[in-house]
This record gives sequence, structure tokens and C-alpha cells, in this order.
Amino acid sequence: MIDPTPQNQELSFFAGIFTVCLCILFGANAVAIKISLSGLGVFTTAGLRFSIAAITVFIWALMTGRSFSIRAGQFQKLLIISILFTVQLSLFYLGLSKSNASRGTLLVNFQPFITLFLAHYFIPGDQITRRKIFGILMGFTGVAFVFLEKKGVTTDFKTGDLMILSAAFIWSCSAVYTKRIIHAFKPFHIALYPMIFSVPFFFLEGFLWDPVMIAHIDGNVLCALLYQGLVTASFCFVAWISLLQKYGAVALHSFIFIMPVSGVVLGGLMLGEPITGNILIALLLIVSGILLTQFKQKKTVPLFPMGRNL
Repeated sequence: MIDPTPQNQELSFFAGIFTVCLCILFGANAVAIKISLSGLGVFTTAGLRFSIAAITVFIWALMTGRSFSIRAGQFQKLLIISILFTVQLSLFYLGLSKSNASRGTLLVNFQPFITLFLAHYFIPGDQITRRKIFGILMGFTGVAFVFLEKKGVTTDFKTGDLMILSAAFIWSCSAVYTKRIIHAFKPFHIALYPMIFSVPFFFLEGFLWDPVMIAHIDGNVLCALLYQGLVTASFCFVAWISLLQKYGAVALHSFIFIMPVSGVVLGGLMLGEPITGNILIALLLIVSGILLTQFKQKKTVPLFPMGRNL
């Protein structure tokens, strides 16, 4: 029996440390995607990642005796989430192939601000306050500074950035919808079934549109792919949803400012991407906006972290 009432316990010290680690791992995901794209096609990478993740979550659920059954009324809800998941990830992977990890991390972290706006209309009791409005404006300004960056930016970069922003919008729609139904599901259902649904479509997209589905696989590509599949798309996602159901969104999302910081810093260190003045200003504005909107809230803001899907 699934408890229909979400819990909102106070976050313990060790749960807080664990949440920080999850946020760092989520923030590094865009870097791992960029590394894997050096040897694999865009959609093929997504297909392989979520194949690995789906198998991992399935084996874990089987070994721990969890039920895979869903009720008739749940099927339609999972189908909606799965369709959004597939479109969102397709756009994000394609966009990131044209942009870079640091820009992609900053742009996709605009998602919390979009979700705040949508939650005002679609989640009862979650109203936009002056604090939230100011935070959203800071997020918009941060995204503007990303687009103002000209160093090494080509037309492809701008196209990729717009695709990533579109993915962030779809992700926000999915996050708000998921919040409304999450209490009726087991956490791994929300992780597993959208993956299973999306994998055939990712491989079909790879067959149709990837110039080469698999160019080469070396140690770096393999490690990056396993990181996406085993760490962020399976372990981190299930762990985050479990924490979300136990502690609530307010406690967890006080930490999400770590994700863009992690992505930008690791993009510069591991991929040699330029961390320019505009990028740093964008990072400061987006992180500040996240902190402003997430701290000291009394209402839960149901967001999924970047690593859940992206």
C-alpha cells in the first residue's frame, strides 16, 4: 500500500551530506554526456544510457522484492510522463551536442524558475511571492548573460542553447505534473517505466538521424556512458525520489544551487571549456536566484534535479 500523504521530515545531518554529494554528481552529468558524444551518436548515447539505467533499476527492484505492478489508472499517468521524458531528453542531448557542458548546465538550471512559475497555476497552495519573482528575474538575467557570451560561439551553439531551453521547459511541465501524482507511485516506478518507454525511440532516432551510431568506444567514452547510466540515471534518481518522499522538496532543493556550480567548474577543468566573465556572471545570477527562491520557503516546490533526466 502506498501512503498517499507526502512526508516532510526535517533533513538530518547525514541526509544533508548525502544530498550535497547527489547534487555534485548530478551537476557533472553534462560533462559525462559531452565525453560520451566524442565516440557515440547523440541519440545512440541516450539509448545506451537509459538501457543501462533501466536494466540496473530493474535488477535492483527484482533483488529487493519490489512490485512492478501498476493500477489501470496509473498507466495513463506514466504514459504522459514517458512521452515528456522522451521528447525532453531528445532535445537536451541534441542541444548539448551543439553547445558545451558549462552553457548547457547553466541553461538547464533555468528549469527551477520555470517550474516556480508553472507551479503557481497548477499546484494548489504554491503561489508566486515577491521573493520568487525576484529570483525568477535573476534567473532570466543569468540566461541572458549566457546568450551574450560571444567567445567561440557559433550559430550551432545558439541553436543548441535554444534546444536546451526547450528541454528545460518540457522538464518543468513534467516536474509539476509528477508532483501532482508522485504520492501514488513507488519511487522506482517513476524512474523505470519512462526509461523503458523511451529506449526504443532513442535508438530509432539514432538509426534515422545519427550520422554514425557508434564511431569508437575507448576508456573515456565507456566510463562516461557508465557514469550516466549507473550513477545519475539509476542510483542518483532513485535516491533523490526516495529522499523527496521522505523529507519533501523544500529541504532537498535548498541544495540544488550546487548543480550549476559543479557543471561549470567541471566543464572548465575536464573539457577545457572557457569560463568567461559572462559565464561567471550568469552562474552567479542563476545560483543567487535559486538560493533566493529555495531558502526559507514554507511551501513545497516539487522539482526534480537535473540528473533525474538530463
